[in-house]
Amino acid sequence: MPRGGRKSHKGRGKQFSNPEEIDRQMKAQRELEAKEGADRESSESEEESSSDDEEPKRKGVEGIIEIENPNRISQKSKKIVEVDVNAPKELSRREREEIEKQKAKERYMKLHLEGKTDQARADLARLAIIKKQREDAAKKREDLRKEKEAEEAKSKR
Repeated sequence: MPRGGRKSHKGRGKQFSNPEEIDRQMKAQRELEAKEGADRESSESEEESSSDDEEPKRKGVEGIIEIENPNRISQKSKKIVEVDVNAPKELSRREREEIEKQKAKERYMKLHLEGKTDQARADLARLAIIKKQREDAAKKREDLRKEKEAEEAKSKR
């Protein structure tokens, strides 16, 4: 006896199935499946009429223990006639927040363009200062240009 007390299957002769035996088994299996299919169809038609309001089969200990979990949402299938296509779709929290954020941004931009926000007032003040500086710089350049022309006119005489 080999170690471990178990016999090895190595070196044994191989068994081959007879083709006629395989055909007979396949035929018997097909007949069995056809018979089960017919039984299923007849039982399904009976179940459809009676299973409209039945609860789904409970798994595990659910059938024994009555569970009252307020967070558990049971999946109830609705019939096509019960579904209201025209009913308003409820938005998720993220979608609502995104829409609120866009509306707030649009309101802010509208106020900003009207100059009613703090940032718009600061921008307008900055623009006024820059305009003033540019006007002063343009005035200086004009004065310098006039002085040069006056000196050139004196030097030509």
